[in-house]
Amino acid sequence: MLAAPPIVPQAPCLSGLSRKNACRAARQATFRPAPQCLRSEGPPTKVSTEMLRIGSHKGWRIRRLRHAGGGSTMGMLFRPTGMGRTNPTEWPAAINIQAAALRRGRAKSLGPEAKAKERSAMRSEIFESLFVLELANNHWGKLDRGLKIVQDFGQVARFNAVRAAMKLQFRDVDTFIHKDFRDRSDIRYIKKTLDTHLSWAELRKLVDAVRHWNMLTMATPFDEVSVDKCVEFGIQIIKLASSDIKDWLLIEKIAKTRKPVIMSTGGSNLRDLDDVVSFFNKRDIPLAINHCVSVYPSQDNEVEINQIDFLIKRYPDNVIGYSTHEYTDWKTSVTLAYAKGARTFERHVDIEQDGIPVSPYCSLPENIDEWFKAFLKAEEMCGAPGVAKRIPPEKEIRYLDALVRGVYAKETIEPGGALHQDNVYLAVPLLKGQISCRELMNGEILLNGVEADKPIMFDMIDSPYAHDSKLSALIRERGLDV
Repeated sequence: MLAAPPIVPQAPCLSGLSRKNACRAARQATFRPAPQCLRSEGPPTKVSTEMLRIGSHKGWRIRRLRHAGGGSTMGMLFRPTGMGRTNPTEWPAAINIQAAALRRGRAKSLGPEAKAKERSAMRSEIFESLFVLELANNHWGKLDRGLKIVQDFGQVARFNAVRAAMKLQFRDVDTFIHKDFRDRSDIRYIKKTLDTHLSWAELRKLVDAVRHWNMLTMATPFDEVSVDKCVEFGIQIIKLASSDIKDWLLIEKIAKTRKPVIMSTGGSNLRDLDDVVSFFNKRDIPLAINHCVSVYPSQDNEVEINQIDFLIKRYPDNVIGYSTHEYTDWKTSVTLAYAKGARTFERHVDIEQDGIPVSPYCSLPENIDEWFKAFLKAEEMCGAPGVAKRIPPEKEIRYLDALVRGVYAKETIEPGGALHQDNVYLAVPLLKGQISCRELMNGEILLNGVEADKPIMFDMIDSPYAHDSKLSALIRERGLDV
């Protein structure tokens, strides 16, 4: 049984994760910092060594620590032996997941506003590292084509092990288009809506197919009837389109569903954006805000990725995302957006089939595969969340250990002699088992004598740490073997 690694006080945490969601957390390489009200204020006073593995991904392990004498648990992520530091006391606590009993205890001390923020933050986890694949009207009113799009992109998402949502568009055509304009083929929006119409029964089959491919279900409702259909079909996330950011009848209808919402900011002004964000936040409805330029397609000089910085600063309690329509590059923008802090991403998708031309702003399966891989590389290179000091990998530590000076006797020192700067000196190389400049302290007493120019070994020092098997083992393995 492995010894339990220490729990770091005030580690970034995700409160309220179930066993299933804790496993899902292992597949997310990065997390936004939790609100202060969710952070642990200190480690438990007593923790048993019982550790139950409940998930893993790419070497990370999620463990559950059961408190001795209590029913609460605390989940942690850390690198196991062989993939990082081998000293259990140095295993990094990457994520501290508060458990049910701990939450119940803290809930008593939280006010109504803090409790509401906690609930909202728990539900906002659905947005983290989420890719939204916008199917839009690219089914062209053909169910088989829509099912093929879902299948092809479901395979790409599964192959790259990313969290993806396939987004549909819902319109109740009978009420959405005024009856006097049904025959106006000269109005492009009306003509395309009618030409690509699917029945509600067909749309339900598309939703079922999205679930079959283990993607999240998501839809943009453009009218109130369509919002009711989102509820009826069990849609998990609702999208508020850029064009509807001031459609308050629709916004209020969406809010009544209590479902997580992603909104795009294309073409909006700051006042309208503030109003919508405030509306959802005050109602404790999880809201992600996508930076979006509603130009189809967008040129590289039009994407304005620096807006992500602005949105993160202005709306610190919301997940910020990036909805993109550029068409020349599937690597650069997602890499930059992720590095700036965007955590949900969206693109339109389509397939080459039936001789139907693909719009320039739409991405084919091979483009999305490239997009996913660019994200995973950005995630790898950015590393851990920027809310704490990173934990250096073992190879970096070993490299630096080779540059550290070891402690040598300047003169012969008899047993019982004290170490001080007049009778020792520092020089490279550092030998295995030798104390270094890091451990040297004036006044340390030698148990054994040492001749001039000989290394002062760790087991020569009268120190309780010399008998600590973990620390002594670390020093014995460090340095040059001669």
